Amino acid sequence: MRTRRVRRPGPVVASALALLTAVAPLATPTSRAEASPTMRAEAASATRAEAASATRAEAASALRVEAAPAQAPAAPGDGIPPLTDDDGRTLTLRGWNLADKDHRADRALEDITERHLRDLSARGFDFARLAVFWDDLEPRPGRYSERYLRKIERILDWAARYRVRVVIDAHQDVYGPAFGGHRGIPEWATRTDGLPYRPHPDDWFAEYFEPGVQAAFEHLYEDADLRRAQQRMWRVLAGRLAGHPAVYGYDLINEPMGRLRPGEDLPAAARRVEATQVTPMYDRLVAAIRSVDRKHRIFVEPTPVVGEGVPTSLGRVEDPAGRIVYTPHFYETSMETGADYDPAARWIERYEAAVVRYPRERRIPVVVGEWGPPDSSLPNMGRYYADALASLDRYGSGWAGWTWCYGGGYCALDREGRFRRHKEETARPYAPAVAGDVRHTSYDARDGVFRLEYTASAAAGGRTDLTLPPAPHGWRVTVTGPARPDATRVRPGERGRLTIRARPGAVIEVAARRLGS
Repeated sequence: MRTRRVRRPGPVVASALALLTAVAPLATPTSRAEASPTMRAEAASATRAEAASATRAEAASALRVEAAPAQAPAAPGDGIPPLTDDDGRTLTLRGWNLADKDHRADRALEDITERHLRDLSARGFDFARLAVFWDDLEPRPGRYSERYLRKIERILDWAARYRVRVVIDAHQDVYGPAFGGHRGIPEWATRTDGLPYRPHPDDWFAEYFEPGVQAAFEHLYEDADLRRAQQRMWRVLAGRLAGHPAVYGYDLINEPMGRLRPGEDLPAAARRVEATQVTPMYDRLVAAIRSVDRKHRIFVEPTPVVGEGVPTSLGRVEDPAGRIVYTPHFYETSMETGADYDPAARWIERYEAAVVRYPRERRIPVVVGEWGPPDSSLPNMGRYYADALASLDRYGSGWAGWTWCYGGGYCALDREGRFRRHKEETARPYAPAVAGDVRHTSYDARDGVFRLEYTASAAAGGRTDLTLPPAPHGWRVTVTGPARPDATRVRPGERGRLTIRARPGAVIEVAARRLGS
């Protein structure tokens, strides 16, 4: 069983939000001139320890003061462009994260097996976000692990075999192994200014706000040699993987964090860090990747505060290839600490209103990089999945749930490989690629009917792809309009992959019905 402290999958965003809100007003000493560096460090550490015990409800309430007001739900057609392939087809990505935080060095990535990719594909998913760790890739400055690169390639080989697109995620938790054995940025690239770090065994995300950790992020963003090292790492990684058929893109850093300054509240700190440190970092890393790979998509994340309905302040990320994707994470404070979903709180509506602003302004597509509750068995979780999936469909081109593993907590599957309660709701019909303009798409889980309407184009020879997850009695597909499907039935218990070719300019209606519903 995975432990909460380091190895439990997924971010405990709740504790981060609570702690950020609590510590920000405490960051300013009564008199900075009177406090020595040592005294300030000790005081900050003690203050953060007290803040870690603040209630999550109070933190969430404070955040909502500056959260974006609820707005009408947005859709990709409301100013957010859809993701497209090189032929111009409209894409939809549906999948899960793959991560092994338990093993490193010679045993790195051993928890991810061919079974993961085979099962992912068999249940109707075509997308994975693969966590890789800089500390494994470059354990010593300038010395890159050939063994680790081969292990990444082995996973990508499995993905290609099962036709799964993969985004390479440069993952970090609490910066890296210099802090309590976490994963991410190597120890040799960690500078703390001698400031303290104290582990929080019951709430590992709170460790982000230890003084030493915050100093490390500041140095990563500001020190010229660390900037060059991070750019070099991405040149090596992208240069090695650019030609692999399973690679779809690169996620530059997982959940970037930063240092709180005296007097800042959470939204102010997030705005400053995103605008003045994270955006320039992204520009540097994009330039590094584009020196070796001009083809693949680049995914950029905001800070985790967006989960509470605070719009990001990222600037425009410069990409000469014009292939940037916005990839926020979708978590909520109280649910991350074990509470059930509360529809009356309307946090999904607040999140949606906030998250659409940046991609609409920058005219870039959205793929949500992580989402999902730690306990999907609670009474309201059926409603949660219905509401969350409907919201994601309104503005996004896809998503990756956290996480595709076999066990408890965030895992999608139990140890026998069965969906854990309510997580089967994520396996539903969709169109991975549509040759044309999508006019309407919907899925009624109760009746088991998926509908797609589009105006066909000549993209990719007019080929539209349809995916149907396994169903006990199979599926029946009907197409209205001048179009020809390559099949109209999917046998019981099998995943369906269908191709529809249509006459350009025609309006095509597709209906897939789950038999026996």
